[in-house]
Amino acid sequence: MDRSAVHVRPATPADVAQIVAFIRALADYERLADECVLDPAALSDHLFGPRPWAEVLIAEVEAVPVGFALFFPTYSTFLGRPGLWLEDLFVVPDHRRAGAGGALLRRLTEIATERGCGRLEWSVLNWNQPAIDFYHSIGARLMDDWTTCRLVLA
Repeated sequence: MDRSAVHVRPATPADVAQIVAFIRALADYERLADECVLDPAALSDHLFGPRPWAEVLIAEVEAVPVGFALFFPTYSTFLGRPGLWLEDLFVVPDHRRAGAGGALLRRLTEIATERGCGRLEWSVLNWNQPAIDFYHSIGARLMDDWTTCRLVLA
């Protein structure tokens, strides 16, 4: 596939079902399907309601959605600048290695730059070598000295 054939656009409310499908496919890939309990209506409200919590970019090839990136703002006290956190990046298996992931990250980098962000950050599962290799190839630095903490709220 021609990498220039990948088009990246902001998601709209009409994309919620596709975003849910991408999230469920990502959960399957990450071996976490049992933890994927999202409510599509809540997701729609969180993305497009009166107080959006996150944004989504959709990658398309010939108007067919092939991947997505979900992200939200962060803030670095050390930099004294905003940043973006990439929560999810997923490309359907048939379209991997064809430029969709890179196109999503390029657009996200452009958005971060336009917004005056000092950082774009994300995490990767330590067993996901294809993703790790891809992130290294674009110049990302893996932060091995940090451990993610999670407090699950009811």
